[in-house]
Amino acid sequence: MTEPLAFIDLGDGYSACPVSLDTYREACARLEDQIFGGNSLYAFDPPVRSAPPLGETWNWGIYHGAELVGWHHAHARDERTVYMADTGLLPAHQGRGVYTRLLPHLLTTFRAAGFTLVQSHHRATNNAVLVPKLRAGFYLQGLNAYAGGLNAALTLSLDDAYAGAMHARSGFRGAWGETARRLGLPEIPAAPVSEPPLLPLPLEAEPGTDLGGGYSLHRVTTDVYRTVYGQLEAFAYSTVSFDWAGTAEAAPPRGPLWAWLLARGGVVVGWQASRAWDARTAYMVNTALLPAHRGQGVYSRLLPVVMAALHAEGYPLIRSHHHLTNNAVIVPKLRAGFRFQGLQVDEHGVMAVLLHSADPVYQAYMDVRSGLVRPRGEVARRLGQPETPEGRGQH
Repeated sequence: MTEPLAFIDLGDGYSACPVSLDTYREACARLEDQIFGGNSLYAFDPPVRSAPPLGETWNWGIYHGAELVGWHHAHARDERTVYMADTGLLPAHQGRGVYTRLLPHLLTTFRAAGFTLVQSHHRATNNAVLVPKLRAGFYLQGLNAYAGGLNAALTLSLDDAYAGAMHARSGFRGAWGETARRLGLPEIPAAPVSEPPLLPLPLEAEPGTDLGGGYSLHRVTTDVYRTVYGQLEAFAYSTVSFDWAGTAEAAPPRGPLWAWLLARGGVVVGWQASRAWDARTAYMVNTALLPAHRGQGVYSRLLPVVMAALHAEGYPLIRSHHHLTNNAVIVPKLRAGFRFQGLQVDEHGVMAVLLHSADPVYQAYMDVRSGLVRPRGEVARRLGQPETPEGRGQH
């Protein structure tokens, strides 16, 4: 076993320190039912084959004072990849930011050990773990169904060029520099930097909702939105999309479309457009902020306003699609209660499908389908299944 950092002070009385593999396994045997007992796992028969050698491992015990309240276990997957296989924390100590504070220390250890990639899997609806991982620089790389339910596969690159390759593969950005060379692609020249035109907020815009920081959100008609979009689109995106080369378009989807413009100081700085997806679902089609207005929390403040408006139109579900590696948008969506529901490949690249439910029963149903919890109460009734005890895990 490679020794990680000797002692980690996590604040609020929490600490972590290296433990032996046997100590980790003993802790799992003693505490895992309390931590993961509410998950829905498939019960396999006893194995008939021996497990392959585990290889190099890293194990930490998580303590509150002198009490062992959790753990983290990782092992080498290959010469470039370390796998964060198991993290557990007793329920009374969840929701206190312990995992978020532990994570950078673990990544420092993996970097020092010479790894290029860090991988992990988590229930697709376990936002309490997914959000800290994505904020730390992990990217969604896939969804897979397995014995424990629906898992989100995450990868963090400790190599900047490979991180750029993940962006290029998702279509979020073009490839340049060392990333392009390693992919064997011609470098995409940087677009000339030019300032977007200053478009005054149209007179037809409705009175705005104050988003703070001088920003406001204004409902507009579809025609007004499309006019503004046509003038500012080129300044808002750096993604790499398929060019349909003039292929004739079919009629647009039927159903209502709602649109808003973002303004600051009376000038348009972004937009949001949504439409009906089906009888129960609204679809957030397109949201953009001009570059100078990103990174200021505007998108996070816009979300609840748009979501409330769409749910008020009678749609209990809201759907959206985003490039796999666009954490700047995915993280606020997950924090607002959206859940990963799938992946799709379209003309824009590899996209994550997110879904938000205003119906708490359906939201709980998503947790059941991912294997995060067992069916209880109204969810169990609607699924026609017997109710099972409540519980929630950390996987």
